[in-house]
Amino acid sequence: MNNLTLFRRRFIPDECVELKDDIIIKRTDSVIVTKWKTIRTRSDLSNGYSCYYLDRGYKVSKFLKSDGSLLCWYCDIVTYEMNSQDNSLLVIDLLADVKISPEGRIRVVDLDELSEAYEKRLIDEHLLKKSLLSLNRLLNEIYSDGIEPLAAPIEDLINQ
Repeated sequence: MNNLTLFRRRFIPDECVELKDDIIIKRTDSVIVTKWKTIRTRSDLSNGYSCYYLDRGYKVSKFLKSDGSLLCWYCDIVTYEMNSQDNSLLVIDLLADVKISPEGRIRVVDLDELSEAYEKRLIDEHLLKKSLLSLNRLLNEIYSDGIEPLAAPIEDLINQ
């Protein structure tokens, strides 16, 4: 299960990194749940968990402070490219994100980066539309049911 290699591709900044320290704790055809520590040291964020929804176009992460308390839920709009030849998954960040505070406040962030990426031709019209449609789907789920159903794969594994 853990021999899948994860990569994260970002357009702003332009980078592709192997998530070599992420630990896959659950993998199905539609979901991958990982446990991780920050790649770069941060004062506000220490570690967390992520649930990759492979069939929905987003990744939901539980960001934790160094004391283990919840910093926020962070939802990345993404697309995926699976390479079965080398058993790797490339997670492509489509820039738009949703941040949910512990109190439940919802903020959509980085739409300026999405616009900039399109203007600079870092992404094409297809990826722009994919990002906006996935963002719309995610927001509809959150407005309808809250973050709890999307967080369940993470919370269930933490509480085992």
